[in-house]
Amino acid sequence: MKLRTGFVRASGYAYKVRRVLFALTRGKVSPEEVVRAAGELNVRIFEELQKRGVDKGDVVRVEVPFRIEDGKVIWDYSGLNIEVYRKEEEEKLAKAMEEVEERERALEEKISRIEELANRLKELSDELLSEIEEIKQEHTSLRLRAEG
Repeated sequence: MKLRTGFVRASGYAYKVRRVLFALTRGKVSPEEVVRAAGELNVRIFEELQKRGVDKGDVVRVEVPFRIEDGKVIWDYSGLNIEVYRKEEEEKLAKAMEEVEERERALEEKISRIEELANRLKELSDELLSEIEEIKQEHTSLRLRAEG
């Protein structure tokens, strides 16, 4: 498997790594393991960004292979690739990033609304099932009284 952040401002790579890792490993490892593994990778990325003198306004793209063993995320650091796009060199990319960030915020809002709807639907479904069960019990009770 490979974790790819896509283009992200250097100031926001850690959050993006965590989000992408949660999405890639959902149902395969525990949330605690995702937090641990993301933290480990983020330290490595931070050190590399520091070495390269990356500014928080620069844009980066991170890619790193990993595997899952015994419920643990194992990073293949030999395959770690960090692309850096300097803000002063890449004004167009910086503007594109603003647009990407706006779209991500809008997408997150839509996903949040859909999750709320899904939760409401589940509550309604549970309520309906409860009502159906109540009707079945009343029907069985009526039949037993009629037969008795």
